[in-house]
Amino acid sequence: MVSQPAAQRKRIRYNGQTLSHQKTDMSHFPAQLEDSARKQISVWLLVCCAMIFAMVILGGATRLTGSGLSMVEWDPIFGIVPPLDQQTWEADFAKYRESPEYQKINIGMALDGFKSIYWYEFSHRLLGRSIGTVFLLPFLYFIARRMLTARLIPRLAIAFVLGGLQGLLGWYMVKSGLVDRPHVSQYRLTAHLSLALLIYGYLLWLLFDVLFPSGKTPATSTGATKKAASYLLGLVSITIVSGGFVAGLKAGLAYNTFPKMSGQWLPPAGWMLQPGWRNLFENIATVQFDHRLLATLTFVSIVVFWYYAKRIPALSRGTRTGLHLLLLTAVTQVSLGISTLLLHVPVALAVTHQAGALTLLSITLFVNHRLHNT
Repeated sequence: MVSQPAAQRKRIRYNGQTLSHQKTDMSHFPAQLEDSARKQISVWLLVCCAMIFAMVILGGATRLTGSGLSMVEWDPIFGIVPPLDQQTWEADFAKYRESPEYQKINIGMALDGFKSIYWYEFSHRLLGRSIGTVFLLPFLYFIARRMLTARLIPRLAIAFVLGGLQGLLGWYMVKSGLVDRPHVSQYRLTAHLSLALLIYGYLLWLLFDVLFPSGKTPATSTGATKKAASYLLGLVSITIVSGGFVAGLKAGLAYNTFPKMSGQWLPPAGWMLQPGWRNLFENIATVQFDHRLLATLTFVSIVVFWYYAKRIPALSRGTRTGLHLLLLTAVTQVSLGISTLLLHVPVALAVTHQAGALTLLSITLFVNHRLHNT
């Protein structure tokens, strides 16, 4: 009688009895991605990243048009079906008329007006559910076909869990505007935005891992350059997150001058709340000042980083291209930010500014990946 290999069979003691079971491992998954699998997985991750990008932009448009509180219920199962007849529309509108937003801001709104804001929020939620489906089904398919590596599977599973938490956080954010005050908490809004950025950046990094396996290219950068790139990524991220507080407080509608704020660098109102730390997150003047300061610091840091990094002789062509795109995007983003402020936050321009922030984050991640994985 031939016994099973020890790697496939082990015995454990349980309540005095010896039990045998097959050892579960990941040995049947490839150590490295095959070329055909790499192409399919890359396309899949790229589509997911593009959908999350669109999700963030649509979320910004939903907020800017005042549509985020139009759906006063959250139904994760049947919420994918919009109102299909007049009776259903009337029923949903009746629920909205009970909300603080209708009673304190949109009193007297007609059904057609309700429909216009409803479709923004509905589209935002539907896209979120679609992202989950587009991620999960191919993920299961790739596992079944043994196309993923053992190392990649848990990393992708983490992304799916984060996506589920993002849906819960989105509803937690909306609930803050359905109680007494028809305004979403800037803390919850910023948390929702931050998690979206985390998921987007995480999946984008995995995409870069699939497209550009480490060790394929000779080292082209020093430790100092890599460290500077990491700091720059952190600064870009913090600046975008600070924009969440600006959006949550609608701080862009105040102090619409540049570079000073109504003739002063920081208005006296900038430190009026007590305790003092509240001004950083709840004071319109201070929140806008912080975002201006961080944006300026980010822009200057990118210029300095570009100037020194591009002088590295052995820098790869892809990394060099990323550096130039980083500088170009930074210039564009600063111009968009100033224009949005001076023009009192027009929706189209503000949404473009948000898209520019995500683009800047994407390129910063790309440059970091190229510098750290070559």
